Amino acid sequence: MIWSLIVGALIGLIAGAITNKESSMGWIANILAGLVGSFVGQALLGTWGPSLAGMALIPSIVGAVIVVAVVSFVLSKMN
Repeated sequence: MIWSLIVGALIGLIAGAITNKESSMGWIANILAGLVGSFVGQALLGTWGPSLAGMALIPSIVGAVIVVAVVSFVLSKMN
C-alpha cells in the first residue's frame, strides 16, 4: 500500500514535469494523478514495460500525463 502511494507520487511528479504543471500540483494531487493515471494508462495501453508496485511504469506515466492534461484543461475552462 505505501509503495503504491510512493510510486503514484513519483508518476504524478513526472507527469506534472512533462506537462509543466509541477509547480501548481501539490503532493496529494501528484499521488492522485499517479494512481488514476496508472489505472487509465494500463487500461488503454496494457501492462507492458517495467513494473513497480504493481504498476507498469510507461503506460502509467502516459496515463498520468493524459489525466493531468485533461484536468488542467477542464479547470482552465471553468475559470
